[in-house]
Amino acid sequence: MRTARTLTTAVAAVALIAAACGGCSSSKKTTATTSPSPAATSASPSAAASPTESASPTESASPTESTSPSPTAGAPGGGATIGAATAGKFQNILVDSQGKTLYLFEADTSPTSTCYDACATAWPPLLTNGTPTAANGADQTKLSTTARKDGKSQVVYNGHPLYYFEGDTAKGDTNGEESSAFGAKWYVVNVAGDKVEGD
Repeated sequence: MRTARTLTTAVAAVALIAAACGGCSSSKKTTATTSPSPAATSASPSAAASPTESASPTESASPTESTSPSPTAGAPGGGATIGAATAGKFQNILVDSQGKTLYLFEADTSPTSTCYDACATAWPPLLTNGTPTAANGADQTKLSTTARKDGKSQVVYNGHPLYYFEGDTAKGDTNGEESSAFGAKWYVVNVAGDKVEGD
């Protein structure tokens, strides 16, 4: 009888220990299963950061470099063209590529222009972006250029800097012929490079 009670007590004790061990093993399992989840959550921010890296906003800045065109991107490619034409009563006088009459200024005693400021507004210089070219009877050997104060290049023919007249509004106009302005006279120029006087 005493042996049976002792055995029953021992079995109950073993059952309690087993139950306690089972609880210990299950707690280890829960800690084991919960430990990966922080790692998974810590990995997710880095994964969220990678799309921002692949979205390379700096590459979108490269078009701004291409939108800076070189300062010469809009300028005409060649130099001015000077030809000869008949304008009103004048034959074989110098004109530009659009047929507008060109003039010399008697105050210019060398290839260097003396016409600036208000003078250059009334008598705009014939400028060129390259070597001027002769056409339609003009003489290429008489063409050259001179540097203006602003660094621009003005066309010179037979030693005379060439100008337009603001009063000429259409092709073939010669309204500036023999005008006296800014201290000297203005004349149309023939293909020889000389002033044309009178009727």
